[in-house]
Amino acid sequence: MQAKLLGAVGALLATAFLAGPAAAAEKTKIDFWFGNSGDIAKRVQEQCDRFNQSQGDYEVVCTSQGSYDASLQNTIAAFRAGKQPTIAQVSDAGTLDIMLSGAFYPANQLMTDMGYTVDWKDYFSGIANYYATSKGEMYSFPFNSSTALLYWNKDAFAKIGKDHAPATWQEAGEDFKALKDAGYACPLAFDISNNEVWQYIEQFEAVNGEAIATKKNGFEGLDAELVFNKNPLLVSYIRDLKSWYDNKLAVIKNKTVGQTFVEAFAAGDCQVILTSVGDHGNIGRTAKQGMNWGVSMLPTYGNATRHSSFVGGASLWVLKGHTDAEYKAAAAFFNFIAKPEEALTWSTVTGYIPVRNSGFEYLKKQGFYDKAPYVGRELAIQSLTASPADDTAPHGIRLGGLLQVRTEIANSLQAIFVNNADVQASLDGAADRGNQLLRRFQQTYKNVQLP
Repeated sequence: MQAKLLGAVGALLATAFLAGPAAAAEKTKIDFWFGNSGDIAKRVQEQCDRFNQSQGDYEVVCTSQGSYDASLQNTIAAFRAGKQPTIAQVSDAGTLDIMLSGAFYPANQLMTDMGYTVDWKDYFSGIANYYATSKGEMYSFPFNSSTALLYWNKDAFAKIGKDHAPATWQEAGEDFKALKDAGYACPLAFDISNNEVWQYIEQFEAVNGEAIATKKNGFEGLDAELVFNKNPLLVSYIRDLKSWYDNKLAVIKNKTVGQTFVEAFAAGDCQVILTSVGDHGNIGRTAKQGMNWGVSMLPTYGNATRHSSFVGGASLWVLKGHTDAEYKAAAAFFNFIAKPEEALTWSTVTGYIPVRNSGFEYLKKQGFYDKAPYVGRELAIQSLTASPADDTAPHGIRLGGLLQVRTEIANSLQAIFVNNADVQASLDGAADRGNQLLRRFQQTYKNVQLP
């Protein structure tokens, strides 16, 4: 018996000896779930690979969930099952949902606890305010930040005698007609899905200094109510868009019809689109050879004074329920992606903007914005900072269930463009249904104060 015991102990010691070096070198692995797909998903994976190759202590396993909505829903389901990732990407629209969940480790606290000193004021205020509390405490890390820009085909505009993009929507309408008369079948390409209404509703309201909802678009209370349907500028603009659509000056482009509006622009089939600066890199890689194109800030409407556009994209949240070693890995990853050199690489391959002033200044010193195909991306920064610091217009949107609200708005646009429904009545219906969603969200967090 003793011999057998000694033999077993010896075998265990031998195994431990042989496994010792490998165990000592084992990395701490963490999961990072993100919602980007397509080309951007490849770029996220490349960033993860760069981090993993930069050091030997940690490994971040990055997995696309296919979409922002799926990333949020899958993260919620995983958290309930106790299988949540360490890091989850949540879109700007889902910020309040997770902010009130209590399921996260605040970003500022994480970095302090893990021994990192972060200058949180280095983040652009228009970006930081979206993910911070009223006291300025950063709860998540701005990641793929963007805003909407107007993309225009300079060659096509040259044929109608124009050397600049439209600054107002009245001018845009005139340009669309001129392009149509010049033989272009698709002057403006657009989509009305729930993923795209942020350009045509939210960003429109932003640059014209109008509110989507009361209470500073929800920043001042959960009892905010949607009021976009009461803005005569927006109603008039949607009527203009419908008129352009009816007269074939604007064409709906999406996967259902075989070509997205971004693909249509890159192919030279459509001459103007509104989309994220995050698409700038993809368009630069896929644009028809020899095509001369550029970007500009979104047009304003009528005599409205230009205000700052809203930040889009997503931020990274660290979830509760993990070990200190995993949190150290997360902090190391965040420290890595915040480096100015990484901001340069990220902006180069995606089109997303630097989220910190230091990153932006680094890009400028490298001459990034002076070289094709990156010229024009600085307009996204200008758009986000167009308003003075004391501007009283809302600086973002913080509404619960905003993804669902967007779906209701998209449904109303579908009714307008596909079924010829009345514009005002459809927008009123979307606001009514959206407000029902807001009231349910408010009831869920009854007596909860916004942080």
